[in-house]
Amino acid sequence: MRNPVRTALLGAMLLALAGGAAAQVKIGVSISLTGPAASLGIPARNTVTMLPTEIGGQKVDYIVLDDASDTTTAVQNTKKLISENHVDAIIGSSITPNTLAMLDVIASGTTPTISLASSARIIEPVDAKRHWMFKTPQTDAQMASAIAEHASRHGVKTIAFIGQGDALGEAFYEEVAKFAGLHKIKIVANERFARTDPSVTGQILKIMATNPDAVVVGAAGTPAALPPKALAERGFKGIVYHNHGVGNNDFLRVCGKDCNNTYLPASPVLVASQLPSDHPAKAVALDYIKKYEAKYGAGTVAAFGSYAWDAGILLQRAIPIALKTAKPGTPEFRKALRDALETSKEVHVSNGVINMSPTDHLGLDQRARVMVKIDNGKWLLAP
Repeated sequence: MRNPVRTALLGAMLLALAGGAAAQVKIGVSISLTGPAASLGIPARNTVTMLPTEIGGQKVDYIVLDDASDTTTAVQNTKKLISENHVDAIIGSSITPNTLAMLDVIASGTTPTISLASSARIIEPVDAKRHWMFKTPQTDAQMASAIAEHASRHGVKTIAFIGQGDALGEAFYEEVAKFAGLHKIKIVANERFARTDPSVTGQILKIMATNPDAVVVGAAGTPAALPPKALAERGFKGIVYHNHGVGNNDFLRVCGKDCNNTYLPASPVLVASQLPSDHPAKAVALDYIKKYEAKYGAGTVAAFGSYAWDAGILLQRAIPIALKTAKPGTPEFRKALRDALETSKEVHVSNGVINMSPTDHLGLDQRARVMVKIDNGKWLLAP
């Protein structure tokens, strides 16, 4: 005969354990750990290992998947994280094309997602699809305006553009053209290349024929080194600007001396120690750098890891708020988490200060960007 008291106690214990498991917060991470964008995804993956495993009294589990820099894989990962892993939120992808491809799945799965990619198209306009999408990197509009302002101050009258033949390249070109026009700078060439192309010689020859004062490269990761290297080989004497998608040491290593005296609008993290003491990102950026380098070594920090760190800061604020409304693993919790992210105000992160709203799912202002010069493999804060 069973002991009814023991059976009742055992049942209560099992229910408690089941409740505890159900209360666990699950964060899916789909980033580019292999393929052309691996130099973006790896620092983000490293940073995820540093995020807290307990928030608001609840255990947090991070499920990391590699999208291989591929849009189809990014969509498959998103479906898996939502339908099989039942995640409460997603961080990713590392690049714009992958994130845009994920939008439909995220919207149908009503799962708040924080992208680590640049394009404003990811969050603008905040329609039914983008209702669930947020991002931490500066937009291409913010960075393109910084390039146009710097170029104008340095007497640039003509610009040639060469970018990736994908959503990132197209979106960045549109912003560069818009802000160049505002500063009375003429676009004289517009070329494209694929992430996997071994050479951009043909495109650079066309650009050189227009004799531009400056060339803007709209690309991310190590593939972005192709245009400046080709320009240097042909003795280009004008100014070269990069997209902020090159903010890591792998890009510096691949580009080498050919990137000396080139510029990029970048995350404050790249030059945190050089920032003025009153810069709103300095304290958080230095804290992130100290923790990252303690784990991965001196000089290993990349801007792409900082975007994951900032996503973690947003979740650390939003999860306790959502827990007041519902339990993890439920649609109600995901909705509460989305709403909490959207109401993030005066949140200091490693890239600036975030103030989100129903029409702004980034929340960063112009303090989130700095102009950086590359000098002998180092990032220097440009005046």
